[in-house]
Amino acid sequence: MKFSLKTRVTTAVLIVASGLSLGLSGTDGGASTPGGTLTFAEAPGAAPNWIFPFTGYQNFSASNLNQFQELMYRPLYFFGLGASAAYVPSLSLAETPVVSKNGKTVILNLKGWRFANGQVVDASSVMFFLNLYDADPTSYGAYTPGLGIPDQVATASGAGLRVVIRMKNAVNANWFLYNYLSEITPLPDSWDVTAAHVAGRCATGAYGAASTQASCKAVEAYLDKMASATSTFTSAFWQGGDDGPWRLTSFDAQGDAIFAANPRYSGPQHAQVHFVKEIAYTSEATEKADLLAGKLDLGYLDVGDLTSPAPKPGAVGANLAALNAKYRLSVVAPYAVNFAQINFSTSNPLQAVFQQLYFRQALQESFDQPSVLRSVDQNYGVLGYSPLPSDAPTTLSKVPTNPYTFNATAAKALLTSHGWSETSGVMTCTSPGTAAGECGANVAAGATLSFSFMYVTGDPTVDNTVGTMVSDWATIGVDVTATANTFNNLATACTVGSGTSWSMCWSGAPWAYDPNYYPSGDQILLSGANSNWGGYDSPQMNALITADTTAAASLSAYEQYAADQVPVLFMPSTETLIETSRSVQSSIGSVPNALGNFLPEYLHL
Repeated sequence: MKFSLKTRVTTAVLIVASGLSLGLSGTDGGASTPGGTLTFAEAPGAAPNWIFPFTGYQNFSASNLNQFQELMYRPLYFFGLGASAAYVPSLSLAETPVVSKNGKTVILNLKGWRFANGQVVDASSVMFFLNLYDADPTSYGAYTPGLGIPDQVATASGAGLRVVIRMKNAVNANWFLYNYLSEITPLPDSWDVTAAHVAGRCATGAYGAASTQASCKAVEAYLDKMASATSTFTSAFWQGGDDGPWRLTSFDAQGDAIFAANPRYSGPQHAQVHFVKEIAYTSEATEKADLLAGKLDLGYLDVGDLTSPAPKPGAVGANLAALNAKYRLSVVAPYAVNFAQINFSTSNPLQAVFQQLYFRQALQESFDQPSVLRSVDQNYGVLGYSPLPSDAPTTLSKVPTNPYTFNATAAKALLTSHGWSETSGVMTCTSPGTAAGECGANVAAGATLSFSFMYVTGDPTVDNTVGTMVSDWATIGVDVTATANTFNNLATACTVGSGTSWSMCWSGAPWAYDPNYYPSGDQILLSGANSNWGGYDSPQMNALITADTTAAASLSAYEQYAADQVPVLFMPSTETLIETSRSVQSSIGSVPNALGNFLPEYLHL
């Protein structure tokens, strides 16, 4: 089903509500008197470490964006309130964009809110971000070569509260809003500097001009240097750019943060408590200990800690008895897809083997996801077999058919029927070649199915899931050595061109469709995309994704093709379990958010 476009009285069309874009308005808490402190638990081993909201892929995480930067610096278009992943017009800094009938002109009208330093969030604030992006696109975590901003932008200009973007070719209006305009974070002029008190011309320069690009690169170099030093995070420099409901007042080397209510916030929902304290943890066990001690107002619980399963995915079962008196347990499925990256480049010792579809199929088919949901996730999860989020509306795509349901016997038969024989429990290529019944192109005789699997540690559910995978694969003669690491180290090592030898990596958490909410694959499976860590490259996949970016078409063909091809190893997504103190009240219903957003301004004691 196509998204609809409603004609206006002018020659433009307005992007309208779809299954994702359900306009929501928050209750105005500004009239209440703030009081008290909310304590919030950061994810284990993933403390925020980057404050500048022009963020590279190494730091492109919910810990940095949704639960840290966005408290202070709001994106131009906001998504995700309550349990929903929906577009929220009332919390956006601009009116819903207007797109011309031919899909080539986009007009942004800002609302005139203000930064903490008093500057109006205006056209120059948006042009600052756009000029930075144009000057150095590969330094932004969600950049996709050839698509969207900046590569499809012909011109961009702004004055007052109006920005006009002209595209080189027609774009799918909803895709452009959900995946590219959603990325823009307006930046204050006070950040337009190349050194302390040395002004740049990134915010005011003409878009695309060589002089603007040179100035923006100098500005970016200075801001990146500042942003990499956590000791600068509470400086007046960074706090002057606050246009969100919170300002950072304390930050330490461990990642502990304290936010105070921002009295200059222009938006509709003001803080209802004085302070928010985010606490860093190195493991789930230490966070659980603080929950049991009643030291947190909002924390998380690992599903392995529960003593009884959920009656079904999406439902909430019994809370941990020791927490039930003080906390409420709530759950939400992430608007995400969970997968382990496969390395298709020469830095994978088994590159030729992983290039074979039958091998990827065997890995997928021998992974007992239903068992993981039952025994590890206790029904707090959903199966994964395509890039479509489990709760995506059917207006986007038909639910793909699962092509590789669990069948270890069939998976092992795939290997033996393609020239592999088991020796001492490990499959060895005994029939090299490209004919039927042989191992495939460039697979050498004597090659063994042994590889390394790097994953993020700190969560028992992750550890148990990896243990199941390794055990499952051993039953079909695939020997896997699993190695735990931190997210930041994994994000650096597990990329094409990193210089690291690796075969498969898993971040330990789903890949969230945020700030790219339209699950068209251009961020993760298109050739050259920054989040395509493994270098997957398929002309047919590229064609399907590109078609979805230029017209309001169903994503069904792309979603099914991705499920069939196994470009990544699809995994079950564990639902988010949040423990909220019974003394905490929310004006938006459920506290867990499908995007991982943390909006403490809607909470009060």
